[in-house]
Amino acid sequence: MMSLASERRAHLAAQPELLRAIRRGIEKEGLRVDASGNLAMTPHPPALGSALANPRITTDYSESLLELITSPLPDAEALIGELTDIHSFVALRNPGEPIWNQSMPAHLPPEADIPVAWYGTSNTGMLKHVYRLGLAWRYGKVMQCIAGVHYNFSLPEAAWDRLADGDTPQDRRNTGYMALIRNFTRHAWLLMYLFGASPAVSRSFLQRAGYETRLTRLSPDTYCMPWATSLRMSDLGYKSPIQSDLQLCYNDLDTFTARIHRAVTTPWPAYEAIGTHRDGRRIQLNTNILQIENEYYSSIRPKQTTGRCERPNTVLRQRGIQYIEVRCMDIDPWAPAGISAGTSRFLDAFLLYCAVEESPLFPPPGFCQESQDNFALVAREGRRPGLLLQRDGCAVSLRDWAEEALDRIEPYARLLDEHSGDGGHAATLDPQRAKARDPDATPSARLLDALREGGEEFHDWTLAQSQAHWDALRARGLPDDTLAAYDAAARASIADQTAIEAADTISFEDYVARFHAALGPAPAH
Repeated sequence: MMSLASERRAHLAAQPELLRAIRRGIEKEGLRVDASGNLAMTPHPPALGSALANPRITTDYSESLLELITSPLPDAEALIGELTDIHSFVALRNPGEPIWNQSMPAHLPPEADIPVAWYGTSNTGMLKHVYRLGLAWRYGKVMQCIAGVHYNFSLPEAAWDRLADGDTPQDRRNTGYMALIRNFTRHAWLLMYLFGASPAVSRSFLQRAGYETRLTRLSPDTYCMPWATSLRMSDLGYKSPIQSDLQLCYNDLDTFTARIHRAVTTPWPAYEAIGTHRDGRRIQLNTNILQIENEYYSSIRPKQTTGRCERPNTVLRQRGIQYIEVRCMDIDPWAPAGISAGTSRFLDAFLLYCAVEESPLFPPPGFCQESQDNFALVAREGRRPGLLLQRDGCAVSLRDWAEEALDRIEPYARLLDEHSGDGGHAATLDPQRAKARDPDATPSARLLDALREGGEEFHDWTLAQSQAHWDALRARGLPDDTLAAYDAAARASIADQTAIEAADTISFEDYVARFHAALGPAPAH
C-alpha cells in the first residue's frame, strides 16, 4: 500500500502543471558601506527611487540597509537572474557604496549614530519610521543591522485539493500551509547547518553588554563561536527574550492569529516605561509586546498581501494564507546576489517535501519546544563533533538525521526535475550530502578556515568579497531596455511618494489610531 506522501507525489506527477505553477520570490537585505567597509551614513540614494514606493528597492531597519525584492517567479534561474539584475542596477546607479555581502554587519558607528530608515512625511511613511524607532528603543540598533535572505514560496490553489483537508479552497490552503510550517519547524535546523554562513563578527557588533564574554577572540577585531553555523539566528542575533515566551500555535491558523492578536494588544511593563512619546514626538507605535505583527521574529511566517493601512493578522484571518516566507537564510558571501540558484533549487525541494509529507499536529499548546531547541543548538554549535539533537524525545546524531532527511527530500527534487521544467534540483543534493558527512565543507567552516589561513580579519575578508562582487556586478551591466525600465520605475516611485504625501487628509495620530483599529476585535478562539 502506498503511503500518503507517495500518493500525494503521484498526484503531483500526474498534474505537472501544478509543479510549474509553484512560485518563489526573494527579499534580500544588505548594508550600504563606504570604501573602507564602514556603514554608509548617506541618505537612501535618489537614483534608486523612493524607499516607500519602489516595489523592487526599499530599505529595512536602517537608512543604510537596502532591501532588494524580486517578482514571484516560476524557476530558480529566473529568480536569481532578476535578483542579480536588481543588484547590478544598484551597483550602476550607486557605484561608490558596495552592498556588504554578509549577514553580520560591517563596522558600525556608535549605536546612537546608526541612521533609522526614513520614508518621507506621509502618514504611511511615518508609520514605518516610528515602528523602527520603537525597535531601536526595544532591542537596540545594532541587532537591526543584521541582514538576511527571505525566501517566499507558494503552491497553486489547486494543489491543496489533494494535499490538505478542508471544506473550502481557503480552508484547504490554510491547513496545507500550516502543515508545511510544522514540518519546516521540525527540520529548519538542517538549513542552519547546510547554509549558515555567519559564525564570526567584528568587534563593533559587540556594543551590547555581555556579548564579548560569550565569544572566542579569533584575531584583534574578529570574534566567533568555534562551532557556530549562524550567529545571526542564534541568541546573539535576531532574538528577543520577551518574544521567546509567546509560543505561537502552528496547528491551525485561527489559534495562530488569536495569539498574534493577543501579543499586539497586550501591554508590556518595560515598554510602558519607555512610553510612546518623547519631547512631543512619537517614538513607538504602542507599548504592547509587539508594536505590529511583523515585529515577531520567527524563522518562517504565513503571509498574505496587504494594502495600505491593512493589518497582516486581519487579512490572514479574512483571506487566508497566500504564501510562506522563510526568514532564516544567511547571506551567501560567495554568491554575488547573496544566494545561488542551487540554494534556491534545494529550498524548493525542501519546501515541497515539507508541504507534501504528513505533518502531525504539535502537542498542546501547539508549539514544538524540541524543534526550537534543535534550531538554536545548531545555530550555536552545529559543527561540534558528535552533536546530538532531540527527535521525539530521543537523542539522534545530527549527521544521521541530516543524511536521512536528504534521502527523503530526494524524491521531491527528482519530481521537480521531471515535471517543473527546471532541471538541476537533484544535483543540489550531492553538495549537501558532502556537508552532512564533513562539517568542514559547510559555509560556516569555510569562512572560518579562510580567515585563519589568510590571517585576515572578518571585516577585511568580507569587504574584499563584497567589493569583488560589486565590481563584477558593475562590469556585468544591464541591457539598455532593462536599465531604462529600472530608471523609469525609480522616477515613478518618487512621484508616487509625492502623491501619497499630498493625499493625506488626517493627522498622524489619527492615522495611528485608525491603523490600530484595523486590527479588529480579538478572535473568538
